Amino acid sequence: MGVSGSKARGIWPFSSAGSGSDTSSNGGSSSSEQTLARVRKATPFIFTRRGSMYYDEDGDLAHEFYEETIITRNGRKRAKLKRIYRNLIPQGIVKLEHPRIHVDFPVVICEV
Repeated sequence: MGVSGSKARGIWPFSSAGSGSDTSSNGGSSSSEQTLARVRKATPFIFTRRGSMYYDEDGDLAHEFYEETIITRNGRKRAKLKRIYRNLIPQGIVKLEHPRIHVDFPVVICEV
C-alpha cells in the first residue's frame, strides 16, 4: 500500500563515506567497498526525470492520443473517439528546470 522510496537495501547514498564500519578484516579495501564509498558521495538533488509523454508518428507530443472514427448504426452516423496505443515513442529523459530534493533525503525541510 504506498510507494517504497529506495530499492537498494543496506546502502544509504546520503551518508558520508567515513561514517560506516565497512572495513575488511585484512586491512585492505576491496572493490565493493570502493564502489560503496563512491555511491555514498551521491548528491541529494535530482536533475532529470523520466518523461511521462509520448511522441506519435507525426512527431506530436502528448500524454494520450485519440483518433476519431465514424460508426454507422441503424442508418445514423455517429463519431466516436478511439484511443491509440500503437506506434507511440516514449519521451525519454527530461531535464528539470530546477533541481529537486531526492525522496530519501533524511532531513526535515519544513516543520509546522
